[in-house]
Amino acid sequence: MAASGVYVYIGFDTRADGAYASVERMSANAFPLGSLARSLHRYASDAFVLVVLLHLVREWLLGRYAHFRRFSWTTGVFSLWLVYASGIGGYWLVWDTLAQYSLIATTEWLDALPFLGQLTRNFDATAKVSDRLFSLLIFLHIGIPLALLATMWVHVQRLARPATTPPRALALGTAGALVALALGKPVASAPPADLATVPGTLALDWFYLGVHAFADAAGAWALWAVLLGATACLLALPWLSREARARRPGAAVVDLANCNGCARCFADCPYAAVTMQPRSDGRNHLRQAVVDADLCAGCGVCAGACPSSTPFRSTAELVTGIDLPQAPIGALRAALEAALDRFSALPAGRRPNVVVFGCVPAHCGLDIRALDDASTAALPMLCAAQLPPSFVEYALRAGADGVLVTGCRGGTQGGDCVYRLGNRWTGLRLAGAREPHLRAAVPRDRVRIAWAGRGDEALLAGELRAFRASLATVPWPAGPRPKRSETAHARRD
Repeated sequence: MAASGVYVYIGFDTRADGAYASVERMSANAFPLGSLARSLHRYASDAFVLVVLLHLVREWLLGRYAHFRRFSWTTGVFSLWLVYASGIGGYWLVWDTLAQYSLIATTEWLDALPFLGQLTRNFDATAKVSDRLFSLLIFLHIGIPLALLATMWVHVQRLARPATTPPRALALGTAGALVALALGKPVASAPPADLATVPGTLALDWFYLGVHAFADAAGAWALWAVLLGATACLLALPWLSREARARRPGAAVVDLANCNGCARCFADCPYAAVTMQPRSDGRNHLRQAVVDADLCAGCGVCAGACPSSTPFRSTAELVTGIDLPQAPIGALRAALEAALDRFSALPAGRRPNVVVFGCVPAHCGLDIRALDDASTAALPMLCAAQLPPSFVEYALRAGADGVLVTGCRGGTQGGDCVYRLGNRWTGLRLAGAREPHLRAAVPRDRVRIAWAGRGDEALLAGELRAFRASLATVPWPAGPRPKRSETAHARRD
């Protein structure tokens, strides 16, 4: 959209009496590739507003607007006004009867506000469209998108590693589809604008100009009421909705005695809530992690990244460098050891024992606790990335035959991960590609990842059955499986 707009601007005549003719020359390809550039600019703009609205609806349906997401949500709502202002203003530059209709409809809508005067009088039958007016229109069509770009930059400021560019295949495929549409159905202008006449039947771009049709049918005040009411409702969601009234997860807490300043939590935090600062305990040669409670999502991704979050530590109570008070890593180790003790009491010849680590049902919508039985221990966490990879090795060394890790639907590329990067970091850590990583000595055929979300209960249960069946045929690399009693001191290894 931006690239085609720059190219179209090169061939555009910014004079009032030359604008329409220059656009027609582009449509006739008197300006090289003018028709393609103009059509591509139009269709890309339509696709842009469609994607923005779909993004809004998706985040609303998933309830991702309250608490630590308020800032991103509110800045996104304000950007909607700039999106439509950018698109509608672009139609005016063509200066055909569609531009005339849109410009007059906009000024009539603004004239409903008593403090703006009578803008419509500038476009009555006696008015003369000047070059100065076109300079203003061009300034708006360049300035408003720049303001939108600045708003988009603000919109992602509280996100770490924001995904602002699509995957290459998606980008090329989308560009190809838009080019094919531009070549197959080139955009054509309506007749030139004539302020002495009222435009007849027009082919509206409903993505942007549908608001004019609504104002024609219901009146300018009705449109103001709908737009301001919808904006107010969207802005109120982060404070008045059910999700907003739910208790916000507690922020992560740093324990300086166990923080060595490695910055892994800083690197992995999905919401830029962790910063590295000089230490406050006198150890000036090191840094410490500091958590901004307003930005923290309480997801536990930082705890899963901390090198001190290892169950092999010999301390009776596992305290990590950064952790969540409501779901500490020490509690996860205690739950795992209880499950392993339960496995050790089973008779010989039982089916393979599996430990399942996964998200809590309130996040991904799937309750892994339904999988719990005599030979399956389901241990929910706030996010799959809260799981330190060393827990997988500990479980296998201390009594489990296999470990299944599950999280939000969508896989390691992100998908529907509630905390954006949780799936990605989990996959990379277990693959040995990101610290803290699962050691190469851990047999990979005894570890499996199965992403699942709301409604995927049967799918996950099938994955567990298939995994268990494969474990029955997989020998341990170092000979016979050690007994639970022989691994009782695993934490001190």
